[in-house]
Amino acid sequence: MLVPTAMVMADNATRQHVLSARPTAPTTRAPAPPRRRARRFTAAALRRLADTVEKRTIPAPTH
Repeated sequence: MLVPTAMVMADNATRQHVLSARPTAPTTRAPAPPRRRARRFTAAALRRLADTVEKRTIPAPTH
């Protein structure tokens, strides 16, 4: 009794999978991209803070 039920379920799942790639398939909107401006500002602020905390000088060349 379980085998015919499994065959029907497999057929329905396969049909749904195959038909989902059709041009008329329902679509969903992509989520909005994250805001880049806040990310750049935070990165710049952290970079300035790191430069302030750990100052590094370039050693003079020793030729």
